[in-house]
Amino acid sequence: MGSGTPYFIPLEEAVEIALKRRLSPDSEEISIDKAFHRTLSEPLSALTNDPPFDNSAMDGFAVKYSESKNPPNNFKISNTIEAGNKFDNSIISGEAARIMTGAPIPKGADSIIPIEACEVDEENQIVTLNQESKPHFIRKKGENFTENEILLKVGTLLTPEKISLCAAMGHNKIKVFKPLKVAIISTGDELRLPGEVLEKGEIYESNTFGLSGLVNWLGHEPVRFSSVVDNLDKLRETLDTAAKTCDVIITSGGVSMGDRDFVRKIMEDEGEIDFWRIKVRPGSPPLFGAWNETPIFGLPGNPVSSHVVFRILCGPWFRAQTSSSQPQESKIIVKLDQDIKTVPGFITLRRIHLYESEGEILATTKHHQGSGNIASIALGEALTLLGPNDTGKKGEYCSALIL
Repeated sequence: MGSGTPYFIPLEEAVEIALKRRLSPDSEEISIDKAFHRTLSEPLSALTNDPPFDNSAMDGFAVKYSESKNPPNNFKISNTIEAGNKFDNSIISGEAARIMTGAPIPKGADSIIPIEACEVDEENQIVTLNQESKPHFIRKKGENFTENEILLKVGTLLTPEKISLCAAMGHNKIKVFKPLKVAIISTGDELRLPGEVLEKGEIYESNTFGLSGLVNWLGHEPVRFSSVVDNLDKLRETLDTAAKTCDVIITSGGVSMGDRDFVRKIMEDEGEIDFWRIKVRPGSPPLFGAWNETPIFGLPGNPVSSHVVFRILCGPWFRAQTSSSQPQESKIIVKLDQDIKTVPGFITLRRIHLYESEGEILATTKHHQGSGNIASIALGEALTLLGPNDTGKKGEYCSALIL
C-alpha cells in the first residue's frame, strides 16, 4: 500500500515509473491470414533467397550482352521460357530465348531486351534487336533478401506489406503476442448507457467506448465493465473481479481531489500507487499502480482528459509490453495561427485543426477546449505538444500528434 506521489511529476518520469511494472504476454502461433495488426513475438528470418534464382524483370528476349552492342542485331530464337519453367535452359552464341517476366534466365544469357525494342520474324524465328540489351533487367538471386537473413524483429506490427513479406520469406504461420485483456471501468452516479432515457442530472457514459477503441487500436482486447456508482464496496468488488479476469485495469473518473473521488481513495487505502498526478493539461490527475498485483491506470473522468492521457501515458506502456514502437500517432511540426493557452511547467495538449498555407502546416482551434467536450477531440485533427517552457503565442512552432 502507498499514498502515492503527492505532487505533479513530469510525463517522462511517469512513463518511466509505469514501465517498471512489466507483463510477459504469452505467444501463440497463427496463420498469416490472421496476422493483420498483430505483433511478432519472435524474430523472423527468410526460409529462402528472394529471388530464388536469376529471373527476367520483363517480357522480352534473353541474350548475351556483348552480342547486342551496335544494334540492330539479328538472333535466332532458340526457345520460349515461361514463368515457372522447371527445365535447365541455355543459349549459345547468336541465339536469343523468348522469355516471360519471372522466368529463370537461361545459361549463357546475361541481359534482357524488352519486347517493345524488338522486331520478330515469326516465320523464320528471327528476332532483331533495335537497341542494346539491359543487364539490369535481370533480377539477381538473393538481391532482395537471402536465406536465413532476419528481416522482421520482435515487436514488429504486422501491416499488409509486412504480411506479404512473411509470405515471400516462406512462412505460412508465425508467432505473435497474445492480446492482453484490459478491463475498462467508468465510475460515477451520473452515468447512463447510450440509448437509455436520461433523468435530471445524468449524462451518457462515453469513456469506456472510446477507451475500448484505443485498446483495440493497440492490438489488445478490451473488456468493458458496467459503470460503477460512487460506492467503495461496489468499486472494490468490481476491481477484484477485474484483477481476477484481466491483465490490466483502466478506470475512468474518481482520481481527483474531491471527497467522492473513490478510485483515488480506495487506491490510497487498499492498493499500491506508484504515482498520482502528472504535468499535462488537460488530464493532470491520473494515477498508476496495482490492485491485487494487477497494473491499474486511473484516468480522469472528463472525456478529453481520458483520451489524451491514454495516448501519452497508457500507449507507451502497452507498446513496451510487446517490445513494439507501433502503432503510435505521427508527429509533425505546426505553426500556431492563434495564441494557445498554456500552463507553465506543463505539457499542453490542445485540440487543433490543420491547414496548409504558403508551404507550412498551420494549427488553429475551432471548438471549445474544455476537457468535458469530447467533440473537440473527435472533430479535431491533432493535439498540440506544447512543452513546459512554450508560450503558445501565434507564429510559434510546436510539435503536434496526428489523431
